[in-house]
Amino acid sequence: MREEDNLMLIDVNDIPREGLDFDQDFDFVSLDLVEEEAAFLEPVHSILSVKKVGSEVLVKGKLTTRLSFICSRCLQPFEYGVEAVFDLAYLPEELDEQKEELDQDDMDKFFYYHQQLDLREIVLEQLNLSIPLRPLCSEECEGLCPVCGQLVQDGQCGCQVNSSDPRLEKLKSFLRDKR
Repeated sequence: MREEDNLMLIDVNDIPREGLDFDQDFDFVSLDLVEEEAAFLEPVHSILSVKKVGSEVLVKGKLTTRLSFICSRCLQPFEYGVEAVFDLAYLPEELDEQKEELDQDDMDKFFYYHQQLDLREIVLEQLNLSIPLRPLCSEECEGLCPVCGQLVQDGQCGCQVNSSDPRLEKLKSFLRDKR
């Protein structure tokens, strides 16, 4: 294994029979995340196990970190604890080129190229997969009032929200006339 240029490369041919275990922290930057407004509050801690079975490489891992997000409903910052567990299988690149020869069980596997695996890239990918599409400070968050823009959960907003769309009024009258 070598660490250079922020990579954590493992040469697949150098994996011993008993496998490799890693307990590693990664310092990613917020630009590495799929959520644009997220920020790291601590490094990503990972516990990884890499084992070679024939030409297949099995990577099991757990990662934890804390991130700061902006709530999609109320636009308030909040902390989010990430804990992700993964179990991945990698096949050699030659099989990627011969996809028609892969059986159904191989379709959920990944590929390694040039006899190398980049553990840093795997951890970052799994971290991004564990991030919610719409980060919410809580499931009960009511968000902002569409009329005045105040937090609804503060109870200070007394605006009347018209739930019907004025563009649909003609359609409603048409349906009423059909009855």
